[in-house]
Amino acid sequence: ERLGWHWWPTDQAIVTSPYQGRPACDNRGYCAFGCPQGSLSTADVSYWPRALALGAELRTRCRVRELLAGPGGRVGGVIYDDPDGRASVLSADVIVLAAGGLGTPRLLLLSGRRPGGLANAAGLVGRHLMVHIQTIAVGTFGSRMDGWQGTLGGTVGTRQFYETDPDRGYTGGFVMSGGRGVTPLTLASGAAPWGSRHHEVMDSLLNRQMGAFACGDDLPDPANRVCLDWSALDASGLPGVSVRYQMSPDSRLMAQDMQRRLAEMLTAAGAHEVRDLGFAPLRGWHLLGTARMGSSPADSVVDADQRAHEVPNLFIADASVFPTSGGVNPANTVQALALRCADRIWALRRDL
Repeated sequence: ERLGWHWWPTDQAIVTSPYQGRPACDNRGYCAFGCPQGSLSTADVSYWPRALALGAELRTRCRVRELLAGPGGRVGGVIYDDPDGRASVLSADVIVLAAGGLGTPRLLLLSGRRPGGLANAAGLVGRHLMVHIQTIAVGTFGSRMDGWQGTLGGTVGTRQFYETDPDRGYTGGFVMSGGRGVTPLTLASGAAPWGSRHHEVMDSLLNRQMGAFACGDDLPDPANRVCLDWSALDASGLPGVSVRYQMSPDSRLMAQDMQRRLAEMLTAAGAHEVRDLGFAPLRGWHLLGTARMGSSPADSVVDADQRAHEVPNLFIADASVFPTSGGVNPANTVQALALRCADRIWALRRDL
């Protein structure tokens, strides 16, 4: 408010009042370790119980080896290893692939009768990998912050710098979110020195810090890609993936601006010291864009219904279909697209 930035509470898909038999969040802060009471709307307490009640069958500890090419350019099913390691075949009229920004291109590249894999005539499967430009800063304050309390994903956020501003010298923008302080373990291993001053520094920092997080748009680049890695085989003898990614000059300028704005925000909030954790592709743990959506098979893998251009009964419902990354956490968008994809499959069911 001192800076004149617009803000509002951060959306986190955490129930704040009893909902479908799940209690409201009590701010214990175990979000990263699995909410002990189911207030955090992870798939195991939100979508899956309802799907199972409606007749869905969940086969755990199975690993899909490939999608089977069928007649007429369709897929006929999947080959997968069951929990005992036996290869099994599952036939289906419609296949929905949702293995994420790395797993989805991996399976497409492993499948089909062509050398380049399935749904890959244009050679776009695995390309345009985006990871989001992300960084974290930690502010130290003179008073108790009670930073152990509350949700992990953030408390309030701002989109003050979300839109492209030509004066900033880069395309796209970012969001920022104020959050909790760091845990004692993180503090002990990252900020407090080992040796005689360890406890002194711990006492001065513990419960006197809060974190701030920024997430920025990462532009799609066909050179950033996922490839099969035949030098690293899994337990089924199948190749893993190698990731080729280079941060663009545009993204570097954005990251530097994010760092400046995080420090500005924490200082305005009263921090007497700000520690910047830097930025790197490793901080971008959102894996997007490797089977992108578009109107033409010449520049995309799936259409607006998330159906593969070249495979009429194959749909992809994960973040790999993103044509651009946006500057926010992608989970809600992934879920919205998945629900829309399911609606489209139902509407097309007679043709499929």
